[in-house]
Amino acid sequence: MNSITARRRHPLARYAVLILALSLLGVVYALAAPVGDRADAAIASGKADDVAAGKDLFAAHCASCHGLNGEGSYSSGGGSGPSLVGVGAAAVDFQVSSGRMPYADPGPQAPRKRLPEWVNQDSIRQLAAYVQSLGGGPTKPSLESVDPSKGDPAKGGELFRANCIQCHNFVGSGGGLTYGKYAPPLNPATPTQIYEAMITGPQAMPVFNDTTITPDEKRDMIAYIVSVRQQTDPGGSGLGRIGPVTEGLVAWIVGISLLALAAIWITAKKRQVNHD
Repeated sequence: MNSITARRRHPLARYAVLILALSLLGVVYALAAPVGDRADAAIASGKADDVAAGKDLFAAHCASCHGLNGEGSYSSGGGSGPSLVGVGAAAVDFQVSSGRMPYADPGPQAPRKRLPEWVNQDSIRQLAAYVQSLGGGPTKPSLESVDPSKGDPAKGGELFRANCIQCHNFVGSGGGLTYGKYAPPLNPATPTQIYEAMITGPQAMPVFNDTTITPDEKRDMIAYIVSVRQQTDPGGSGLGRIGPVTEGLVAWIVGISLLALAAIWITAKKRQVNHD
């Protein structure tokens, strides 16, 4: 009895009890949490009953590439897709609402395209809820967090020039990348899609998490992108706002064409004078 009492009074005894209690708590949580976590994740992306409806949509339109449970698949003949476990509802909302998914024609990059008939706000929400339930991930941002009127375009412009113009151009007109990929123009993108792209990093785009660019800074960048769309081109045609490459090409084509026409006119005039 004295030996047991001595062990209980040992300096390490309290740590042993603490470790045992934490281990038991972890076991209980692991047994009870999965169902609850999935429900919470679904509620964060929509309604709790959206998961079942989203699973049916996923099986009908997405499972052929991404697997029945979103685990991903690979096929040398096409029809392959990455795992969707942990990508979150934001990735689903971005990819599906912009028409990039479902992807019927595999290539270097999924382009923005017209939405299929079955895609609408309800089906996107249900798909997002189901994928969110598979393993969490970034959720769809709130309307307030993407409201351009609450951002600072000046600060957003500085952030955009520091992080985005290398691929998307100064005004978001897009540009070419390697291996057939490209940075798409930002004009068709909604504020929500721009925010979702920053937090999910689709295709060749890096992920800008909240420690890299804060939510307020993301909203400032959205405010800048939206404000650029409203700017006019006082000098004439914007030439797609692609930059000096297009401007130089037009200058060469127009300039050389005018010089050629001038040379032809001078030659024809000279021949007419000599003939007279």
